[in-house]
Amino acid sequence: MKYRTFGKLDWKPSALGFGCMRLPCSDTAPMSQNIDEAEAIKMIRLGIDSGINYVDTAYPYHNGQSEIVLGNALRDGYRQKVKLATKCPVWLVQKPEDFDTFLNEQLKKLQTDHIDFYLLHALSAERWGWVEKFKMLERAEAALKDGRIGHLGFSFHDEYAAFPKIVDAYDGWTFCQIQYNYMDTDYQAGLKGLKYAASKGLAVIVMEPLRGGALANPPKAVRAIYEAYPEKRSPAEWALRWVWDQPEVSLVLSGMSTLAQTQENLRVAGAADVNSLKAGDLELIARARKKFEERKPIPCTRCAYCMPCPNGVNIPFNFELYNSAEVYEDVKGARFRYARFMAECERASACGGCRACEEKCPQKIPISDWMPKAAAVLGEAGK
Repeated sequence: MKYRTFGKLDWKPSALGFGCMRLPCSDTAPMSQNIDEAEAIKMIRLGIDSGINYVDTAYPYHNGQSEIVLGNALRDGYRQKVKLATKCPVWLVQKPEDFDTFLNEQLKKLQTDHIDFYLLHALSAERWGWVEKFKMLERAEAALKDGRIGHLGFSFHDEYAAFPKIVDAYDGWTFCQIQYNYMDTDYQAGLKGLKYAASKGLAVIVMEPLRGGALANPPKAVRAIYEAYPEKRSPAEWALRWVWDQPEVSLVLSGMSTLAQTQENLRVAGAADVNSLKAGDLELIARARKKFEERKPIPCTRCAYCMPCPNGVNIPFNFELYNSAEVYEDVKGARFRYARFMAECERASACGGCRACEEKCPQKIPISDWMPKAAAVLGEAGK
């Protein structure tokens, strides 16, 4: 196992962290609560025995069961071998006292008296307002003082403009967690966010290095690019090595679902290092990225000039999900996000066909023509 630096802390994290959002389950429902606990514990302990020293979960993962299973996995001395991370469900906090209610519940579920790295989960510009309204930072500082939390950070899901504002709004951040992979360099925090946080002394944890598995199982046209290259590595290994190649990355979280995935990721983590990719390797990944991008049916740049919609439709997000389904051949994942993360009024099915948005679109996209197609693929009609 390789070890890296973690911001300003005098502690070396393993290059690979064990993410507990996609543990093995006895059914196929996304983030099912029916975790195969015996197999999950076997995988987590294999990772720790092989050098992983950072494990990550969150309050909602697997409908609340992830923290319980991880707590069981960390029994028998394993808790002392790792730094434990979990997250405050910011969107569920309705009053300041709720912060402590959730934290104390998590400590109990995880069978520990402290969380080494505690995150405010999935911050955005809107949710940062909730953090301030319900005095979550004050509550977190009290938990830092009494030892229930070791270090405070946040995970991020919003446009880049919100990211530096959140980084700069509080001096007590130790770390942050962002979605980052070779297809998401300009998505959410992106490369600019990675470099900005690192320049401020924050450790940066990367989630979704394989984009939910899409980069590990690419379409045939993308796979053919990798297969033609003299250096034989799987698409997953190329994607992981690309992230690990960058010195600003403190550690990479992988949500492993099988023992085979765990073994493979451990092997790659033991071989990958900063600035280890050759010029030809980087060109290879650039070609793979271009081939993915060529598959995008709607030329939406997420500029949001089309917003607001008179009916409340979130036009850029609908197009993002539709494009994702096509680009990565992942209709199931796109439908899950459509149902889970969008209000009914925001969905493509709510489009009234007024075409007011089309007058403002710099790309001249026939938005009202695409919306029924998106609704058919992403919504009930597409199931």
